[in-house]
This record gives sequence, C-alpha cells and structure tokens, in this order.
Amino acid sequence: MSNAEWRKEKNEGMSEFVTVAKVGEIAPGTAKIVTIDGVAMGVANVEGEYYAFGDVCTHDDGPVAEGELDGYQIECPRHGARFDVRTGAVRLPPAGAPIPVYPLRVEGDAIQVKPEPK
Repeated sequence: MSNAEWRKEKNEGMSEFVTVAKVGEIAPGTAKIVTIDGVAMGVANVEGEYYAFGDVCTHDDGPVAEGELDGYQIECPRHGARFDVRTGAVRLPPAGAPIPVYPLRVEGDAIQVKPEPK
C-alpha cells in the first residue's frame, strides 16, 4: 500500500475543518447558528475569541445559540440553563449535562469548525 493510500484509508471517517463564517461576521458578545452535516452548532465571539458548541440544550433540546451570551456563558432562551461556551459545562440548571464543544480554528479570515465534538 502506498503512503497516499494509507493516508486516505487512515483519514476516512475523520472530519475536516469547515469554514462557517468570516472574521468580523460575528460581532463580539454574539453567537451565530451554523449547520454542518445536519448538526446545528453555535459559534460565539467572546472578545475576539471564537468558540463552537452544540446548539441543543441538554435540559429540553432547546436552541441554546439563540440565547444571550454573557461573557463565556450562553443562556438557553427556554428555561435559563447556562453553559460555558469554552467547555460546554453547565453553569446554571435546570440542565444537568454539558453540551458538546467543537474544535475551532481561524485560518486567515475564515472561521473553521471541525464537526467532531472534543
């Protein structure tokens, strides 16, 4: 098996980074909802740093990214559960489980997310 064949076989099933926005498109203190391969995510801008997280509240499947972003915390608009956009950790119930977070990078002016949870 050639090196190219081995790399292709090894990488099959692994997700690649996908461009979801451009730098400046998501204002500081806000989040944008994006969908990659049918998975809804929020991409938040906290003081110029970007974070990607699952857009489904673990309390009742509500749309987390539609909520208010306060520093590193996003509040689900349905029942007020709060999550840390950096780690997915619950910061305020009623949610009891964290939301997924996704690898994110900025390449030039492209904000890119890898659609495999960390």
